[in-house]
Amino acid sequence: MRRMMHCLGHASGRRNLLRHGVQCGLLCAFLSFGSLVAPASALTIDEARHLLARASFTPTVQDVEAFRPLDRADAVGRLLVTARQTPVSIPPGWTQNWLPPKRKGLSEGERRALREETIEQGQELKRWWMREMVSTPSPFTETMTLFWHNHFTSGLREVKAPALLYQQNLLLRRHALGSFRDLLNAIARDPAMLLYLDNARSHAEAPNENFARELLELFTLGEGHYSEQDVKEVARAFTGWSLNPKTGHFQFRKRWHDAGEKSVLGEHGRFNGDDVLEILLAHPRTAEHITEKLWRAFVSETPDRDAISRLAKVFRDSGYEITPLLAALFQEKAFWEPANRGRLVKSPVELLVGTVRLFGLPVRDGRLLAAASRRLGQDLFQPPNVKGWPGGTAWITADSLIARQELVSRVSGQAMTATMAPDKASTTEKQKRKTLRAAKRRAALFDLWVEQLPAEYSSSKALAEIVLPLPPVDIRILDRESTGALARHLIVDPAYQLK
Repeated sequence: MRRMMHCLGHASGRRNLLRHGVQCGLLCAFLSFGSLVAPASALTIDEARHLLARASFTPTVQDVEAFRPLDRADAVGRLLVTARQTPVSIPPGWTQNWLPPKRKGLSEGERRALREETIEQGQELKRWWMREMVSTPSPFTETMTLFWHNHFTSGLREVKAPALLYQQNLLLRRHALGSFRDLLNAIARDPAMLLYLDNARSHAEAPNENFARELLELFTLGEGHYSEQDVKEVARAFTGWSLNPKTGHFQFRKRWHDAGEKSVLGEHGRFNGDDVLEILLAHPRTAEHITEKLWRAFVSETPDRDAISRLAKVFRDSGYEITPLLAALFQEKAFWEPANRGRLVKSPVELLVGTVRLFGLPVRDGRLLAAASRRLGQDLFQPPNVKGWPGGTAWITADSLIARQELVSRVSGQAMTATMAPDKASTTEKQKRKTLRAAKRRAALFDLWVEQLPAEYSSSKALAEIVLPLPPVDIRILDRESTGALARHLIVDPAYQLK
């Protein structure tokens, strides 16, 4: 266990077209600059895998092969410009109904039925997103959507309207690589967010401070860069930002709004919510805070202060365009440093989805993936609190590490551990035979995967390089295992938990 933990320590179409042109122009400028400061040589297998593993999920051999002929600048450019906005998986039909369910006047039986229906819809929504992550041709889009889902948190339990969480997911993926300014303005009006943070009923006589506090602390400035009085004043500015009960859409209720003088971060005026958002975007900490979170997500858990200042300036100078910031981030020397490879822990979603995508494992409807992710601590559409999942090494505890190892052992078709095996007293011979047959089928999938690899991946070293970000903890398996068995052993190795 000690050795294992040591390893884990390492509006209009024209407007949209114009914005797309600006983004592409800025992106090309940053990529051209990067190509001037770094030698333009083709990526190694390790470099291609590193870029794709950090930007999406564990990449397939085909993904790595597609990026290997490119230099770093071209690889980053392809990653960013090929991202898509719209999902490929068909969502449940009820997602088109925006209206939060009506609860007034219902009998106890009707309330119970509504709760059960809402819970089932929430499960369907989780399965839909899992299917999308497994099948999408643009896994980077899903990574960024998941990043913003954990930044602008909302939960099914609090919102009680799965259709609104689906619409919020579409909003996040629509802006995932676009304008943070537009994303911030859109999320402040998002119905699920208004319900989640209790702003839908906030009015001048009793301003609710929940949204105001999270807007300052989590969404923009970060902790320690505002006062309690700022929270109160911002809450006043957002009074009247509510929902239309007939449509489920955002509605500004003028009669609820506090139109009086306010003081926010040293600025004074009759501010409304839009004014506050502009004040926050003008504050240098907003760009730094977002850049720091992206650094922790893609580079390391320890941001470099000089690099953060430089990247935050890129972010501000671009008008808060996300794509140029990511282009500059992925061009940072620190991103490519060997010392920073295999230093981040895969989230449960990354572990599960990456395994399925890498080995081409069959997935029916996402039910098992969603359930497994929840057991490992990442329940989609239900972050633990307003701060979201802490991520990083917080994913690894004594219990979760055992659960992760058991899961990959079972996926690989290896023998089940004692804690995973059914209770002996209740296990029939028929059940044992069924379990053994299932394990053999899973093992056969790995053998088939190895057989279909390009010839250059037939060696143990090359196989380990495509599966793991670091050499395996038990390097002896590289010498003694056939390639089929080696693939099954590699995903059980502690290094497989890293990216």
